[in-house]
Amino acid sequence: MTNPTHPPGATASAADVVIDVRDVHYAIGGRPIFTGLNLSARRGRITAIMGPSGTGKTTLLRLITAQISADRGEVLAFGEDLKTLNTRAIYAARQRMGMLFQNGALLTDIDVFENVAFPVREHTDLPEALIRTRVLTKLQAVGLRGAAALMPTELSGGMARRVALARAIVMDPEVLIYDEPFAGLDPISLGVILRLIQQMNQALGITSIVVSHDVQELASIADDSYLLSGGRVAAAGTPAQLRDSSAPAVRQFMTGSADGPVEFNYPAQDYLTQLLAAEDA
Repeated sequence: MTNPTHPPGATASAADVVIDVRDVHYAIGGRPIFTGLNLSARRGRITAIMGPSGTGKTTLLRLITAQISADRGEVLAFGEDLKTLNTRAIYAARQRMGMLFQNGALLTDIDVFENVAFPVREHTDLPEALIRTRVLTKLQAVGLRGAAALMPTELSGGMARRVALARAIVMDPEVLIYDEPFAGLDPISLGVILRLIQQMNQALGITSIVVSHDVQELASIADDSYLLSGGRVAAAGTPAQLRDSSAPAVRQFMTGSADGPVEFNYPAQDYLTQLLAAEDA
């Protein structure tokens, strides 16, 4: 079985580790989400983070982008502990990251061109000619230069996701984060997004972090994989190594079995006791 902290080959130098999560503890309303989480994303690689719903995948992304802070432990980005940074330094770190949000999150009142141009206008003073060149270059990279004048309501789901990807890379980030990039896509659009993730990583030398519960899709592109369960990393390694794991929680997730350590029912008091209490109320 693989080391549940770091995948094989993760003995790279500190300079190769772009994102490093060290013994992170985090709770919401007293409910533990992470209880000693350790994982890292290495430069130039695609790191997959998987897990059933409710295991904190999106919460992890909020920690990595400094939207929230860990109760205990460290989240390092580019060698710096995010918890120790002031607001200006946090914004500087975020500008080195690109984010593809769930369902794209395009601004509905402006066209495709302006959606992609938005981060450039917000964070730079580039002249209009350079903004136009940069935006058209990124749209060309995702195959949608011809859709620059369309409104988001005129796009298919797959097209909207590609426009969001163009926006995510328009500032030439070092780290590109994908939050459930395959959700709701038809097979053709899904295949296009998979290919784009690989192409962006290889052509631009980007470090990619892909959060999803789509096992087969991630297995086809990931260099390193982590499976979250019970507030920690349950398994780490290549997708093939996770598939071959004998650990019950890992096998249940990788095979999609309804039976296993991940239970159907959310924790609750005794069913009969609760029903009787409701009748007496």
